[in-house]
Amino acid sequence: MTQKDKDTLKHVTVGANQTDARLDRVLATALDGMSRSRLKKLIEGGHVTRDGNAVVSPSTKAAAGQTFEVTIPAPINPTHRGQAIPLDILYEDEELIVINKPAGLVVHPAPGNPDRTLVNALIAHCGKSLAGIGGVKRPGIVHRLDKETSGVMVAAKTASTHAGLVAQFSARSVDRAYHAIVWGRINPPTGEIEGAIGRHPKNRKKMAVRQTGGKPALTRYKTLASYGDGLASLVECRLATGRTHQIRVHLGHRGNPLVGDPQYGRTTARRSSLASLDSNTKQHIVAFSRQALHAHTLGFTHPKTDQRIDFNTDFPRDIAVLIRILESL
Repeated sequence: MTQKDKDTLKHVTVGANQTDARLDRVLATALDGMSRSRLKKLIEGGHVTRDGNAVVSPSTKAAAGQTFEVTIPAPINPTHRGQAIPLDILYEDEELIVINKPAGLVVHPAPGNPDRTLVNALIAHCGKSLAGIGGVKRPGIVHRLDKETSGVMVAAKTASTHAGLVAQFSARSVDRAYHAIVWGRINPPTGEIEGAIGRHPKNRKKMAVRQTGGKPALTRYKTLASYGDGLASLVECRLATGRTHQIRVHLGHRGNPLVGDPQYGRTTARRSSLASLDSNTKQHIVAFSRQALHAHTLGFTHPKTDQRIDFNTDFPRDIAVLIRILESL
């Protein structure tokens, strides 16, 4: 049997109340589990026909009584192979999986990290239960954490749940809170940091607050604890937008970079503050080798059950040890 023989053929007849509606909207209403963006790609790829002729424009106006044939290509084997990487699973059902990502694990294969990623781990773990996200059997990544950021993440196992989660993230209805250890004491202790974020003008691997050319970004924060007479603070951050490196960039721009951050940390600027500490304590703090950032909270509405579910994760060992050291100052 060829790959084409495994394709699924669906017939959709336009209802009387759908006259003049866009074709992609009509099909999305009729075909459960198919997102509108996925259907747009199928239409543009010639997979939707009427009377034997391909209809290639998603905005084509439908007329009552018309019947369209939709060829849904069978999910193909994933480009990325599954790899047996241990996962800290907080929740799993047929539609989605929630994991506590460790620091050091890249979310998605990319140049420089072709494998040994979260995607490779999920492909191996989920196996045949993956229903084909975007026509490919792979987990549906709807949000990302930086490689060295730990904490809670959700991934979809079906196309319809992926679409539902993406819609919630786009609508900012997902509850997300991050805990960060930053240098210094933030003033005021609770507030907002607003500043457009774009590529750094001199270092393309970094992001920066930009006066022109950036995308609007807003971070809300509150101080949870302060250590060592203002040497460092534990801060909770909630994102009103989701820009690359947003928390790290905003707090660094504010003058309170994350402890251990190799890109935005400016640890050398804290040498005078560390000078009074004993050498062992100083060494432990300076040696913290990644940004002290943890995705603590994730809450969303389950796309299938319509139930609200929430997750809170403890600090991983390295941050917990760092906090104990700072609390002793």
